[in-house]
Amino acid sequence: MTYFKGIDKINYEGPRSHNPFAFKHYNPDEKLGNKTVEEHLRFSVAYWHTFTADGADPFGAGTMQRPWDHLTGMDQAKARVEAAFELFEKLNVPYFCFHDVDVAPEGSSLKETFQNLDEIVAMIQNYMKTSKTKLLWNTANMFTHPRFVHGAATSSNADVYAYAAAKVKKGLEVGKELGGENYVFWGGREGYETLLNTNLKLELDNLAKFYHMALDYAKEIGFDAQFLIEPKPKEPTTHQYDFDVSTATAFLYQYGLQDDFKFNIEANHATLAGHTFEHELRFARTSGMLGSVDANQGDTLLGWDTDEFPTDLYSTVLAMYEILKNDGLGRGGLNFDAKVRRGSFELNDLVHAHIAGMDSFAIGLKVAHKMIEDNFFENIVDERYKTFKSGIGKKIVSGTTNFKELENHALELGDINNVSGQLERIKAQINQYLLSVNEL
Repeated sequence: MTYFKGIDKINYEGPRSHNPFAFKHYNPDEKLGNKTVEEHLRFSVAYWHTFTADGADPFGAGTMQRPWDHLTGMDQAKARVEAAFELFEKLNVPYFCFHDVDVAPEGSSLKETFQNLDEIVAMIQNYMKTSKTKLLWNTANMFTHPRFVHGAATSSNADVYAYAAAKVKKGLEVGKELGGENYVFWGGREGYETLLNTNLKLELDNLAKFYHMALDYAKEIGFDAQFLIEPKPKEPTTHQYDFDVSTATAFLYQYGLQDDFKFNIEANHATLAGHTFEHELRFARTSGMLGSVDANQGDTLLGWDTDEFPTDLYSTVLAMYEILKNDGLGRGGLNFDAKVRRGSFELNDLVHAHIAGMDSFAIGLKVAHKMIEDNFFENIVDERYKTFKSGIGKKIVSGTTNFKELENHALELGDINNVSGQLERIKAQINQYLLSVNEL
């Protein structure tokens, strides 16, 4: 059965094209440096927002009726697999991601849930035999069902903790079976609503034990995936334990997990933490922990996780700068953890949204690549911090001075002359790069 009727494979037609079903900037075969654009960007389709979302939000019922929605249970799950690989082929994406309950419905028992998952995983595996699309990462949904009301690996109920462990154990087995390159831990409810009834240390200790057991089991079964933590500050809990990259990094070091985990950075989660996307990417990169990206954007006028498709070119440029300076994402990729707007309820909107996101990151890649070739930011930073390259500044950096020497230096100073940060000029120059993107 064909689900995306009337839509052929999406091809690159260039910036002058007016075809809504064509890429204007994303040319997967174009070479930039020693990689193709496809190899740089490593795009992935998110199963949940694309094939299971119905447009519902906290204030209204779903608006989207998909061609597979007349089905239920396993029949619907199988139809979604068919639709998914049809879309993967038409978009020509190299990767996809999913939660366990995205691809298979929960049964009346955990045993039945696993049986459902096994059946769908076998179907996915069969499709993958003739598809270029691989599994970027999978994860376990441990936040939707009421059993996780108090969390999963940080639950106040030991039975829930055990249930969560069983789900992750199965997820690791599925990841190995499908050749997943990463495994993600998103702590949907791993946090607290109030400290009035919370044993914070016990919960954090238990969470760390959970991660160590997951690592042990992955090694036991030979699942050589990169483990990723996806920071988020709040929502659904008041305070998530993986608030942002800095907080989660401290957690990893405290519990001896820093060598085994990297971060899956989501733009909208950065916004909710009061940061920019590039801030979180920079902190992860400079710590050697930038692993993968959930490519979306938030609405800064709204205080919740809107998961919009990325179209902000400033953001994609600055994100791709961090990724290129990281020498790429390694096993990671750019996963469109993004959903069409509630009012965009037609099936074609799913395709248009992915085209927009892929084109936006292609522009970001090209501009960031040119900036790095020109040493644009490097020259700005070198000039701004040049006083640390000689004299007392060089001693500060090398750690060969002390307070007495610094005091003597300060006492001999006359007027201190600072230099302008020239922020407005820098932004104007970035505009010039963006406006000349078709010449790059």
